[in-house]
Amino acid sequence: MRASLGARISGLLIAGALAVSLTAVLGGAPAGPDTGANPPGAGPGGAPERRTAEAAAPSPGTDAGPRTSPDGGRRSTVPEPSAPRQRTAAPPPVRPEPAAPPDRPLAAPVWLPAGPRSPDSDGTPDPASVYDRLRTPDRCADALPAAAAAAPDDEWRVLAALARACLAVRGVGGGDWEVAAREHAALAGRPLGCKGRAAYTVLGGLLEFHRAHPAATVRPVSPSRGGTACDFRVASVRVGGDGGARPGDPVTVELDGAFFDPAEFARAGEVSVGGVPATDPAAPDGLAVAAGPGGRLTVTVGVPAAVPAGTPVDVVVRYADARAVREGAVTVVTVLDSPGPSAPSPS
Repeated sequence: MRASLGARISGLLIAGALAVSLTAVLGGAPAGPDTGANPPGAGPGGAPERRTAEAAAPSPGTDAGPRTSPDGGRRSTVPEPSAPRQRTAAPPPVRPEPAAPPDRPLAAPVWLPAGPRSPDSDGTPDPASVYDRLRTPDRCADALPAAAAAAPDDEWRVLAALARACLAVRGVGGGDWEVAAREHAALAGRPLGCKGRAAYTVLGGLLEFHRAHPAATVRPVSPSRGGTACDFRVASVRVGGDGGARPGDPVTVELDGAFFDPAEFARAGEVSVGGVPATDPAAPDGLAVAAGPGGRLTVTVGVPAAVPAGTPVDVVVRYADARAVREGAVTVVTVLDSPGPSAPSPS
């Protein structure tokens, strides 16, 4: 009886052990009646099951799965809010660098205006005719020897300085900026003739160009506007004290803007009064010419006997292709015959 009871108990114990082992392997509760040894939520041995935070929390980047209600029911899956996506700003468009403007050619300084031309009738260089040579910048080397060798008056000095500056700005041998600048400063305010004044102005322009572009060489250009350096005109006419003149009386004509050599004008110039050529019998060349400051000339002639009396007449001065007029400048008075001796009265 005891032996069968013991065998029965042993069989129960073995069956229970097998059940516990099977439950542990399958992760579920043992089938059959609840013995109360392991209440819900208790781990093996009756101790409450502890779940660590690592086990409860989903690993990063994984879905936590569906959530369950406390009573074990399933709820609808709600996606976890994701962090806002940060957008990287697009780089600004690359703008091409502006192309550098092409180098513009330098504006060449302006060269001498026309004279008018002064004929060199005697073959001897004078400032007026050498100015005409300088009218072409390529002939500056030809003009320099004559200007440098002449007597050092103001007209020659400004032409020699201009010739040196002309050679220097063109990069030709014989130029000298230092001498040109020194002469330009020394001649400031000096009375020059019309061609001398034009040469002085152009010299100043060359010096300004050189100061702005010390290493540049260019060929000067002709003026874009017309006109001449000299405005040749009759400035005044003087005839006696009362404005009347008799044949043979002196007439003094003052010229302004004379662009010619006074000695050449005395031989080749012409003065007419009332359309009749006039000369000075006392002058060896027919005209008495005196040079004044600033290109002024004074010419003296006599009133021709053929000029009609009583009417104002013009005075005209010609030289080469230039002509200047002073209208109504002279009025010739009528010369009355003196009465003869009176006859004796009868006694």
